Amino acid sequence: MITGRHLPRRTFVKGLGTSIALPFLDAMVPALASAATRPAPPRRMAFIYVPNGIHMAEWTPKTTGADYRLTRILEPIAPLQSEVLVLTGLAQMTGSPYGEKEGDHVRAAGAFLTGVRPKMTRGVDIGIGISADQLAAHRIGSQTRFPSLELSCEDSRMGGFCEPSYSCAYLNTLSWSSPTTPNPPEINPRAVFERLFGGGAPGETRASRTQRALERRSILDFVLEDTRQLQLGLGPTDRRKLDEYLTAVRVVEKRIQAAEKEEAEGSERPAPSMSRPAGVPTEIGEHVRLMFDLLTLAFQADLTRIVTLIVGREGSGLTFREIGIPDAHHPLTHHRGNPEMIEKVIRINRYHVELFVRFLNKLRSQPEGDGSLLDHSMILYGSGLSDGDKHLHYDLPLLLAGRGGGSVKPGRHVVYKPETPMNNLLLAMLERMGVPTDTLGDSTGKLEGFSEL
Repeated sequence: MITGRHLPRRTFVKGLGTSIALPFLDAMVPALASAATRPAPPRRMAFIYVPNGIHMAEWTPKTTGADYRLTRILEPIAPLQSEVLVLTGLAQMTGSPYGEKEGDHVRAAGAFLTGVRPKMTRGVDIGIGISADQLAAHRIGSQTRFPSLELSCEDSRMGGFCEPSYSCAYLNTLSWSSPTTPNPPEINPRAVFERLFGGGAPGETRASRTQRALERRSILDFVLEDTRQLQLGLGPTDRRKLDEYLTAVRVVEKRIQAAEKEEAEGSERPAPSMSRPAGVPTEIGEHVRLMFDLLTLAFQADLTRIVTLIVGREGSGLTFREIGIPDAHHPLTHHRGNPEMIEKVIRINRYHVELFVRFLNKLRSQPEGDGSLLDHSMILYGSGLSDGDKHLHYDLPLLLAGRGGGSVKPGRHVVYKPETPMNNLLLAMLERMGVPTDTLGDSTGKLEGFSEL
């Protein structure tokens, strides 16, 4: 439908202290534009980190190619198997001990996106390398409201030391804007929500946000009039898209409010092992789901194209009572062959994959251009350790979901030569984001074999 109205891609509905970016609408395409002249949807990438390694015997498929059989841990991806690459053989050897008796967890997290061995220090003189996400953010981050987002579902203090002779900064973030500057991730969904949707309009103040929270008013109440005016000029398809998007925003907001209410009133569930601010659900599963949903909204509104999310930090002691496992995660991974402990590790590994698949389904359900958000994204899921019991830094468990705007061919299990640098994969992803980079850490070239190009 041609309405005669053309909206800029950076269109917001606004109210006092609030501005909400819109998803891509048909009205943002110039009238009578041909398929050839329509702007291509942007490419996006996210890095999803799970801690403490994986039980590899139940992760790695026995066969390769497109008709490989899913293992027990990977079974949840079955409905999306054609959208996911299983990558075997990649390594981050810069995280290896090389004679050190401790520090594997710190080095695993620090090297994951930098490919650089962390400098051994307990002080402020930290040093590592710029991470892949920030190489992209420095080059293309100006195209979106937020150059990148850094999220976590567990404590992310940057000071002190967490393992002998290593700063906590290496353990608690994946993202480094320079070799000495970590990007602390946000763990509170409310803070993320307010950052995405609670600012940017004239008149924004901390007091206005606080007052709205006290009155339990929705952020959408403040943009209601602007939304009504906008809808008058939209066609029926765009009105539906806008309604679905704002409904999704409200659903996430209500879940955050429920978590805040639970925090204020107290919970009958066992207290978590760390201090959590208001707005953080008690159950780790709901916390992860909220962060994934916020990530989806940020991609949908093109607020950012680069995200890191730590599902749990290395050495994590989080418990998973929602799936019947009250034991802390990290001690379970040091099972030394105990069958009962191994079984619990497998169930936790599988639960993480289930949460990830839910996120991928969200992305696939959001149409964009000639495909979906998932089609135009590259989502790397994995851990900086393979065997958590032995602290191995090679043969890492990695999944790459999405088609990268047609530059990735998913739906296969691809095996690489042992100890192929994972940094080769990161270079290839950066190239597909329009950020060609010659080297990263111990890279030896751009990874081949996961693309038809």
